[in-house]
Parts: sequence; structure tokens; C-alpha cells
Amino acid sequence: NLKELAASLGLSQTTVSRALNGYPEVGEATRNRVLAAAKAADYAPNARARRLATGRTMTIGHVIPLSGKHELVNPIFADFIVGAGEVYAREGYDLLLSMARADEIDQAYRKMAANGVADGVLVQAPQYQDQRITLLQELGLPFLVHGRAGGEGYSWFDIANVRAFHRATDLLLDLGHRRIALINGPEMQDFAARRRRGMEEAMAAR
Repeated sequence: NLKELAASLGLSQTTVSRALNGYPEVGEATRNRVLAAAKAADYAPNARARRLATGRTMTIGHVIPLSGKHELVNPIFADFIVGAGEVYAREGYDLLLSMARADEIDQAYRKMAANGVADGVLVQAPQYQDQRITLLQELGLPFLVHGRAGGEGYSWFDIANVRAFHRATDLLLDLGHRRIALINGPEMQDFAARRRRGMEEAMAAR
């Protein structure tokens, strides 16, 4: 336990706890020493005690619509969830999946915020001017958007869709093709509109 680990290192429990939890006031040499000892002893902090002490749930929430028509049925999103879950686990976080009907999405986020079951949520497949973003801002629940939804004031990550499809179209044009079709996603979603724009800009430039 923490007391035994601290005693073996000749450090206080507070210092060891802070080193394990990444607090900046712990020196790098001390942190490395603590981490090495914890690994050698196969020490793992008590998750329940850690959550009580920090006031954090160590959980990231995802709300998944129960609809076969939603973009989240795209296989790439299943791969994304698996990848996100691996990172969460590595960092000591749990993944919370909340399944909800399309007309109950807002309620699912409100429930997460009211019950305090997640430190933050990840929003996927955003639509233009997505109301989930407005709701999460109102609830004060930290969130990150996988993609973009127009507007400002929120954190997102995405690929450069316009540039990617501009370059893809350039490649086809360089190969001598002139009649080029785009099989795209629904353009109510930002990524699809950007991909079409990239293609059209490349075509117009030629």
C-alpha cells in the first residue's frame, strides 16, 4: 500500500502520492525514483481512494446513439473507441459508454453531468452547429469534439479535410482523369462539407 511504499523509499506518503499523480512540485529525480519503486513492487493505487481524494471520477464518457442510421455506425468509429479506451486505460482512466435513443441524447449528457460520473466527454460525428456543444457548454461538463461543428469556443481535433481532398483530387487530375465523382458522407456533418470543398477547389483551379 501507499504507506509501505513511502516507508521503503524514506519519503512521506504525501510526496509519494504527489509523485505518482504527476504533481509538478515533485522533483524529476524523486518522481522517477518513486515510479521505479512502484513498478518494481507492482504497486497500484486504490482507485476508490484516489477518486475520493482527488474528487475526480477518472472516467471519460461517450454517448452513443441507438440508431443504425447514425454516422457512428461507420466502422472507423468502433476502431476509434477501441483506441481511445486503450489510451484511457494506460492513463488510469475508465471508458463509460452511454447508449441513448436519438431523442434522448441531451438527457444522457444531463444525467452524466448531474451524477458526476465522468470527468469529461468526447463528442463524435458532430453536425454543423451541433446542439450537443451548446448543451455541454451550458452544463459546464468538459468535452472534446472529434471533428468540427462550426463556431468557436470549444476544443476539437480533426484531420485537414479540405487539404486532404484537394490533394486527392490533384492526384487524379495529374493522372489525366477529368470526370471525377465524390462519394461523400452526409453534408450536414462538417467533415463531409469540407471534403467536397477541397475537391471543388482543386477542380476549379484546373
